[in-house]
Amino acid sequence: MDRLNASLGKWLPEQRLFLRSDDTTRVLHLRPLTQLAGISGITLAFGWTLFASSALMIDAFGAEGTRAPAAQAGLEQRLDELQAERDARAAEALAAQARFATALDQVSQMQTQLLASEEKRREMEAGLGAVRSTLTAALAERDAHQAQVADDAGPDRSKEVTVALDILAEELRQTADQRALARQEADEARLAAQELTVERDQILARNDEILTQLEDAVTISTEPLDDVFRSVGMNPDEVLATIREGYSGQGGPLTPLSYSTRGNAALSQNETKARQIIVTLDQMNTYRIAIEKLPLAMPVEQAFRYTSGFGRRWGRMHEGVDMAGPVGTPIHATGDGVVTYAGRQGAYGNLIKIEHELGTETRYGHLSRIGVKVGQRVSQGELIGAMGNTGRSTGPHLHYEVRMNGRAVDPMSFIKAAENVQ
Repeated sequence: MDRLNASLGKWLPEQRLFLRSDDTTRVLHLRPLTQLAGISGITLAFGWTLFASSALMIDAFGAEGTRAPAAQAGLEQRLDELQAERDARAAEALAAQARFATALDQVSQMQTQLLASEEKRREMEAGLGAVRSTLTAALAERDAHQAQVADDAGPDRSKEVTVALDILAEELRQTADQRALARQEADEARLAAQELTVERDQILARNDEILTQLEDAVTISTEPLDDVFRSVGMNPDEVLATIREGYSGQGGPLTPLSYSTRGNAALSQNETKARQIIVTLDQMNTYRIAIEKLPLAMPVEQAFRYTSGFGRRWGRMHEGVDMAGPVGTPIHATGDGVVTYAGRQGAYGNLIKIEHELGTETRYGHLSRIGVKVGQRVSQGELIGAMGNTGRSTGPHLHYEVRMNGRAVDPMSFIKAAENVQ
C-alpha cells in the first residue's frame, strides 16, 4: 500500500483536511489511494447516470416509432367522420329547406283564399247595403201601397203585396246568413295564416341554427388541416391552389333558379351561410386530396430504433433520419408516387427515390434488396424493398429522406403531422 501510495503521489499528492472546533483541531490525511477511490466512485456514478438517461431516451423513441404506423389510419378515419357529419348536416339543411318551401306555398295559398274571402265580403256588404236601401224604400212603398190598396183595391191586392214582401225578406235573411258564414271563413283563414307564419319563422330559426352548427363544425375541422401543412413548411393557400388546378372540371345543363318573394331577408342570410359552408367543405375536400398525396406514413412498420436524427452530425449535415433494425426488415412506400431511381448510388448504397405530388420526394438508402423499377407507380404502404447495410453504413438501418422542391426537410415533421390530423 505504501509503494502504491508513493507511485500515485506523483499525480495525486497527499492532502490534509483540518476540522476545527472551539477547543480542538483534527487533521484528516487523504492519501493518494483514498483520493483515487473517491474519484473512481464519482466517475462510476456519473457514467451510470449517462447510461440510464440514454436507455430511457431510446425507449421513448422506440415507443414513438411503434405508434407512428397507426397515424395514417387515424387520419383516414377522422376524414371519413368529418365527411359523414358534413353529409348529415347537408341532409338536415335540405330537409329544412323543403319544409320551409312547403310552408311558404301553404301560406301563399291561404293568403290568396283570404284575399278572395275579403273581396267577397266587401261585395256582399255592398250588396247588403243596396238591398237594405231597397228594402227600406220597399217597406215605405209597401206601407203606401197597403194604405192605397186598403182604400182602393180591397183585400186581394193587399195579400199579393204581403207575399212579395215575405219572399224578399227570406232572400235578405239568406244573404245575411251567407255574409256571416263568409266572415267566419275569413277569420279562420286569417288565423291559419298567422299559424303558418309562426311555423315559417320556427322553420327559419331551426334552419339558421343548423347552418350555424354546420358552419362552426366545418370551420373547426379545417384548423388541424392548416396546421398539418404549416408544420411541414408548406403554404396552405398554395397547396389549395395547386390541387384546384388539377380538379377544376365543370359542365352539364343549367336550369333557372326560382325563389319565393316572401321572407327574402331570412333566405338571403341563410343562403349566405350555406354558400360559406359549401366553400369551407370544398376547402376540406381539397385538403383531403392534398393530404392523400403527401408521404405521411412510416417506412418501417416493424420494431426499430431511431439511431440518428435530422440535422448536423459530426460537423456535416445529415439530411434524413436513420431507423435501425435487422437485415431484411420490410421497407414500405410512405405515400403514392412514381419510382424515379432504383439502384446503387455512392454512400447511399442501394437507393430508391419516389417522386410524389406537390413537389415532394422520398429516398430510402442502404437497402439490402430493391423490389421496384424506375417508372413504376407505387401506393402508400406498398412493399418496395428490405433494410440492409450497403453504402457508407456502420450497421443495418434505413436512411429515410424527405425533400420538398429539391430541399431536404425533417421527415419527422411529416410523421408528426399525421398524428396531428388523427
